[in-house]
Amino acid sequence: MKIICDTHVHSSNSFDGESTVREICESAVKKGISSVTITDHMEAPEIRFGDKSVYGNAVESITQSVCDVEELSAEYDGRLKLLKGMELGEPMHMPNLTKKALAIADFDFVLASVHNLYDEEDFYYLTYTEDNIKPLLTRYFDELLDTAKNADFDSLAHLTYPLRYIVERTGIRPDMEDYAETIDEIFLTLIRRNKSLEINTSGLFKQIGTTLPDLDLVRRFRELGGSMVTVGSDAHNCRNLADGVEEGIDIARLCGFKSFTVYEKRQPKQVAIWY
Repeated sequence: MKIICDTHVHSSNSFDGESTVREICESAVKKGISSVTITDHMEAPEIRFGDKSVYGNAVESITQSVCDVEELSAEYDGRLKLLKGMELGEPMHMPNLTKKALAIADFDFVLASVHNLYDEEDFYYLTYTEDNIKPLLTRYFDELLDTAKNADFDSLAHLTYPLRYIVERTGIRPDMEDYAETIDEIFLTLIRRNKSLEINTSGLFKQIGTTLPDLDLVRRFRELGGSMVTVGSDAHNCRNLADGVEEGIDIARLCGFKSFTVYEKRQPKQVAIWY
């Protein structure tokens, strides 16, 4: 039986989300998706700004996201498993605010991500040159390693996130061998801490044309002993819900995984790959 689960979805409770949780549920039912985890943005350092944050009040937004999921999960029971999560951004920048974010609700799933280096803008907004790409990526993977070692999370999101924009803006495809030692240490840390690696499928629909991370890096995670991967579309509207998730599951299969992972009450549940 084909089971499709999307574990990285943003609703309109994210500053950049477009669809309500109800609209996402309706789309999931129509598409035959088994489960959806709503992972609205929680950029933990933004908590300190309250209503003055350019992204909106972080605590209010994630609280509303949780309320929406709790309200609709019963209504859609039997048609869709709806799970409450969050994408916890920059968890190591201000650990005290990260603790506050984690205490907001009894989440099913916490997805950790790094969208920007400390006191810098999101990688989306940066200007890239041949001279600054390697120093930026070196700092980025170092921070991911710190996150993998010390943060409270379940799965590490879009490992190669900056490549979305580097490839698109410059045409340069950085050689991941330059960062192989740090990436291996990230993978070994995830394995040691019993954490998952996310296969983020959003890159399939961008100029980079690959999942984040790509097949080679997912294979390396498996070679080192990785046993758990989550697969998420990173959809920001109901139209793109689960886009590329089957391809992401196939990448997991090609790398030797027999299942992918969905979290409920912060516990990993294995879903067998059907082919």
